[in-house]
Parts: sequence; structure tokens; C-alpha cells
Amino acid sequence: MRLGVLDIGSNTVHLLLVDAHPGAQPVAFASHKRPLSLVKHLEPDGSISEVGQRELLDFVLEAWAFAGRHNAEDLLAFCTSAIREATNGEAVIERIQREANVTLQELTGREEAAMTFFAVRRWYGWGAGTVLSLDIGGGSFEMAMGNDSLPDLAESFPLGAQRLTRDWLREDPPTAKSVKELRRYIRSTLKPVVRGFRDLGKPTLVTGTSKTFRSLARIAGSAPSGAGPYVRRVLERTDLGLWAQRMSAMSAGDRVHLPGVSEARAPQLLAGALVAEAAMELFETEELEICPWALREGLILRRLDQLIFDGPLAPPEHIRPIESERRRSVTQHPVGSRQ
Repeated sequence: MRLGVLDIGSNTVHLLLVDAHPGAQPVAFASHKRPLSLVKHLEPDGSISEVGQRELLDFVLEAWAFAGRHNAEDLLAFCTSAIREATNGEAVIERIQREANVTLQELTGREEAAMTFFAVRRWYGWGAGTVLSLDIGGGSFEMAMGNDSLPDLAESFPLGAQRLTRDWLREDPPTAKSVKELRRYIRSTLKPVVRGFRDLGKPTLVTGTSKTFRSLARIAGSAPSGAGPYVRRVLERTDLGLWAQRMSAMSAGDRVHLPGVSEARAPQLLAGALVAEAAMELFETEELEICPWALREGLILRRLDQLIFDGPLAPPEHIRPIESERRRSVTQHPVGSRQ
């Protein structure tokens, strides 16, 4: 079957179509995305402006039509911190449902972390042992760790690269003082929680997912995306620290010329590097592997498991189930149909 996953993130809105069936690896068929920073469309009261809502609605309608043209049979649509934390987030979700006939599922931060971990576990398998998964988004930073398909501990923090850049690194290039203060803030936020992760023991594999980690690994010398997903990509802490220091003296325009760095990501890459560096230091890990699968793949795989078992997988009690009667992640009508 052909599945669509519509991801409303903090930096981009992205529809991914995959061909998949239960028990098989999903294979990407087509992709449709648009840069859309909902954070830049926030009003002083924290609500998403009418302009931002309109842009989002236009893309959702485009995505719906794109999925229909390519014969998608199912569509999972979800949103993360950008809408989750907006003061009018519920109203935006209701508007998308009303005007586009698409039900957006609002994931909590811990659900993001858990489903990203789920994808990482599937990619590396049981032989990876105890896995620590790190994911840096635009609005939040997720960590999850465990030995099973779903993590024993999953946490989320408001340490997304775009958010930190907006709140702490206002100058371009940033001042030395602002970088120092941001470093201190990140560490003070993460330090008490990392202690809780240590109770689970030492991970045998540490992974980084998301575009930020991929970009950081690329500028540190890992293979380009064109080399394919099966090439091992590693980010070493010494290289990360060196590049964080270099980027702190660079403007966003200078960072665009680094390998693997897009114009949209360049302004926030330093903040992402500082988060990654702090996490690696606090977990006392010298390197992490870049996992090509993340949240989208986790949701796809979970959906396929539901088709096998004819019911939702039950996560540990401390991780709230993703689906609820109030809001389902799958559209109520076949893709491409209108009512």
C-alpha cells in the first residue's frame, strides 16, 4: 500500500509518500515540501497569525491533492511543537480539519521522542543493545533511551535550534557573550534530567536524528546524502566542539557555504551545535551515529504494526499512547476524496 505522512514542523511542512506493507521496509516514493517557519508567524500573544494559518492551510490542501494524484491509500498527519505551543493551536487544528478535511494529530514532546526512538530501534535492530536517541528540531530537543522497541525514558525540552536562535542569538554573527550565556542555559536545562537517564545504565549506541544532526555530521566530514542511507555517518564530539567554535564567529551567510548547510538552516545551525555538544558532554559520549530514520518513519512503522495486529501497540504506562478517541492520526476519508 502507499502511505502518506504529513509532517507540520517548526521549519518545514513536508509530505512523504512511501510504498510499504506489514513486515517490509517502507520505501520512499515521492516527497512534497515547503519551507514554512511558523515561529516567524507568531503574534505577540503567542498565536499563529492569519498569514501563517493561510500558508499552512494552502500547503495542507496541496499535500492532500498531491497524495490523491499519487494514489495514496492512507494519510497520517501530525504536528509538533510549533502548533503544540501556540496559544491558538487547537483552533488552528480545528480549522485544518474544517477547511481541508485533514485531521492533524498533535504529538506531545514525549510522544515525539518515543516514536523517533521506535524508528531508530527498527533501523539498528536488537543487536544495538541499549540505545540513546537524540533529536534536535526547530522548536524542541528530544531524548529517549531503552532496550526495547519503545523507550524506558523519553523526554522533551524547549531547546530547538530555531527557538534558541530567536531567543538567544539575535545578532549575526552572535556576540561572544550571547553564545556563552546560551551554553550555560542549555547545560543548566539538561543537567538534572541527564542524571535520570544515567539510572538506566550506559548506552551501547548513541544516535542523532534530524536535519540538524545530519548537517553537523556533514560539515565535520561525513558522507553527503547522495552516498545513500546505508553509509555509516558518525559525529565525533571533538569535531563538533571545533565547528561550534568556528561557527560562533561566522555569519549565517558564511555558514551557507559549509557542506550540507541550506540557506534556511544556516542561521540556526550554531544553536543546534551547542545543544548537541552539551548533550554529548553530559552523557560522556565521544561519538554518535547519524540514523537516517526519525519521527516520520516511526509513525509509518507503527501504522504498519497496527495493520498486522489490528490494534494500537501499547507503550509503557509512563508514555501516553499517541492515538486517542478525540483525535486520530489518520484522515477520516480516503485520500483524494472530498465531502
